Amino acid sequence: MNCLYCGKEQSSRYSWLTVFRLKEEPALCLDCQERFQRISGDCCYICGRPLSEWPAEWPRSHCCLDCVRWEEDENWRSVLTKNVSLFYYNKGMKEWLARFKYRGDYHLARCFASEIRNEIRRMAPDKIVPIPLSEERLQERGFNQAKALVEEAGFHAEELLGRFHTEKQSKKSRIERIHLPEVFYMIHPASLANETVLLVDDIYTTGSTLRHAAKVLKKHGAQTVLALTLARG
Repeated sequence: MNCLYCGKEQSSRYSWLTVFRLKEEPALCLDCQERFQRISGDCCYICGRPLSEWPAEWPRSHCCLDCVRWEEDENWRSVLTKNVSLFYYNKGMKEWLARFKYRGDYHLARCFASEIRNEIRRMAPDKIVPIPLSEERLQERGFNQAKALVEEAGFHAEELLGRFHTEKQSKKSRIERIHLPEVFYMIHPASLANETVLLVDDIYTTGSTLRHAAKVLKKHGAQTVLALTLARG
C-alpha cells in the first residue's frame, strides 16, 4: 500500500490484526504521520483550544478567554456547545490543507478518515452537517472539503445549510469574522427538534463560522450543536 500523501510505498509492518481487517491499515507512512501533531491534554471545554496556548495572565479555568467573550454575548451564548479539533494547525497541516482545498486533491480526504470516523462515533450525533461553500466557491474549488471529510470517513453528510457568497474568511480580521452579517440559511427548512447536530469543517480559527451555522440550526429546533474540525488554528 502506498502512502496517500507522499505516494511512497509503505513497508510491510502490519500485524495479524491488520491482515484479518480487525485493524485499519494506516493511510499515511510514518514519515508523513510525523508531520501532523494530535491535540491532547487539557483544552477549553467549548472550543478545544489547548491549555498550553492560553496567555500566561489568563486564569487556568476550563474555558478560554475567546469563549468567555462569546458566552458573555447574549446573541451567541450556548449556540455552540462544543468543538473538538483533532490536530494542531502546524506547518505540516497547512501544507496538507493547501493541497487538499486549493489544489483539488480530493483523495487526500482519506488521510484522516480513521480519526474522523472514531470521533464521530464517539460523539454520536443525530445528523452530520458539513459547513457549506457558496455556489461561487464550490465552482472554484470543485468540491466541498468538509463534505469530503465526512463521506470519506463513511458517514452521510446532510446538506441542510446554504451559504451566501462573501469575501474569503482568510482575508478577514478576527473582528470582521465575528461581526459578519448573516452567512448561512436553511436550504430545505425542517424541524430539528430535540436533535443533536454535528457540524464538520476543516479548521477552527475564531469560531465565527461554526457559531453562525449553529445559530441557524438552533433556530430550526436543534437541541445541541457540536462541531468537529480537523485542525485548530
